[in-house]
Amino acid sequence: MTRRDLIAAAPIMAAAARNAAAADGFRPLFDGVSLNGWMRKSRALNQPSMGQWSVEDGVIIGGQDPPGSGIGSYLVSEESFGDFELQIEARPDWRADTGILVRTVEQGNVGIQVLLDHRPHGGIGGYYGNGLANFHAWAYSFDAETDAKGIPTKLIPGPPQEPSTGNKKVELDFAAPVETFLKVWKLNGWNHFRIRSVGAIPQLTTWINGEKIAALDLAKMKSPGWDPEAVLAKIGRKGHIALEVHSNGPNDKLGKDRWAPGAVCRWRNISIKEL
Repeated sequence: MTRRDLIAAAPIMAAAARNAAAADGFRPLFDGVSLNGWMRKSRALNQPSMGQWSVEDGVIIGGQDPPGSGIGSYLVSEESFGDFELQIEARPDWRADTGILVRTVEQGNVGIQVLLDHRPHGGIGGYYGNGLANFHAWAYSFDAETDAKGIPTKLIPGPPQEPSTGNKKVELDFAAPVETFLKVWKLNGWNHFRIRSVGAIPQLTTWINGEKIAALDLAKMKSPGWDPEAVLAKIGRKGHIALEVHSNGPNDKLGKDRWAPGAVCRWRNISIKEL
């Protein structure tokens, strides 16, 4: 199929995805052709760039603006949600530190992030408290073997090794064995996330390509500086969904490994079911 054929078929494919989601009680958050229903937000309130976000062939594409500048951003749903299940497919480039934020504020920078750190020392499927005591709940991280073009050919698992300061490691209530993750993860392909968030202080569950990968009950979690009631007061009983393009400034210990120059993340088939 040529690129022209793909462009022409995008509305049809988007409609098919919406119909399939609706059959399970989900409704679309992305129409497949525009950013209607989404807000672009800078990562910092005093930052002029709101990111480079576009829609091509039924896919949301997010990158730094300008590319390689080190300036990231968020794409935030206009709607907010309490208890829900979210479905979304993701395909980030290698060395793209992205993520799916839930129960986030309108700016997109404070909330619970479902990790999609597709870069060295990155975790996938666990959770991070963006602006919420900086807890980091993950069972393993990854590096990658790459080809001459920098395309990953194999993920190499290891223990969580985030090279930054101030993050507080928390044990997940459930973590799939790394062998299970590697079996279901589609390297250089589209990966389907299903994320469930239930409760005022949410209980979170992540499935990837139909396999349960991680779970964490934030109401019972113990971590330095973690105060569930203060968190609820900060983010509210309902929150937005946000997609992330990370910054990597001159003081970032990961440097270009945080976000490679010109890298993008891709998202499609986004739908939600309120519970």
